Amino acid sequence: MHSVLGSLYPGHQQLAFGESVIRDYGYDFTRGRQDLTHHPFMTRLGEHDLRITTRVKEDDLGEALYSTLHESGHAMYEQGVAEEFLGTPLGGGVSAGVHESQSRLWENLVGRSRAFWAAYFGKLRDAFPEGLADVTEDEMHRAVNTVARSLIRTDADELTYNLHVVTRFELERELLSGRLAVRDLADAWHAAYEGNLGLRAPSDVNGVLQDVHWYFGRIGGVFQGYTLGNVLSAQFYAAAERAHPGLEGDIARADFTRLHGWLRENVYAPGRLYTPNELVERATGQPMTVEPYLKYLREKYAALYGVALS
Repeated sequence: MHSVLGSLYPGHQQLAFGESVIRDYGYDFTRGRQDLTHHPFMTRLGEHDLRITTRVKEDDLGEALYSTLHESGHAMYEQGVAEEFLGTPLGGGVSAGVHESQSRLWENLVGRSRAFWAAYFGKLRDAFPEGLADVTEDEMHRAVNTVARSLIRTDADELTYNLHVVTRFELERELLSGRLAVRDLADAWHAAYEGNLGLRAPSDVNGVLQDVHWYFGRIGGVFQGYTLGNVLSAQFYAAAERAHPGLEGDIARADFTRLHGWLRENVYAPGRLYTPNELVERATGQPMTVEPYLKYLREKYAALYGVALS
């Protein structure tokens, strides 16, 4: 955790700030609400009831905010499905990968952008004048984009995040093949984290038990959806930018009308009318490609860390 984020920030104020941001994003509180939980999630309790949860650490300003932004992306996707599809097999998100593209887009491409902090840093400092009195907008932007190895997937930065997914995916393949027994999973987890990230969890709570996804009743935790979502988030954003040049300026003014509108029309409204591959190609004009995602990461982190691009 960056030192900028680690002062003391009262939980109710963190929640209020996050909720003000997602109202601007377009999350409809007349069709949902936010509550607290241990592991944040979004859930549909009815055709027009899309609820989200977050978690608060009063000594970590980023925990609640980015959990809220992430889950609001899931909820806005579901809130945007065309009315005529609700209550039918078409009335929901088309795949885990497309769903995660929306949570990751609003959390990272928008919420960790320099333009976002141009819009919201003053408001955040007004909410926490003591904790942020000596912090600048640039320092806040750098703090929320710090690259560092971590034990917890949901706390990982954008560059190391996919290593957490790869670790889980490889373990699941071993489990499904029969080469790894469930009773040996915890030890295999520790070995994999030491190999991939050079870290070892102090207990299984911060190791194999950190994700609820293992227990959803399906085969595997579908963790690969997060990496697919990362890739697609950049592809969808790039397509929206082509359709509406100047989105960064919109974000800097806290105006998400064009971005949310494009996503609603091209990604949300169709629900499950198309296959995931069909939806991606119809929305972006090409099949899924990793190039926009790699371009986004290279340009963003080269600028942040002063790395020259060849």
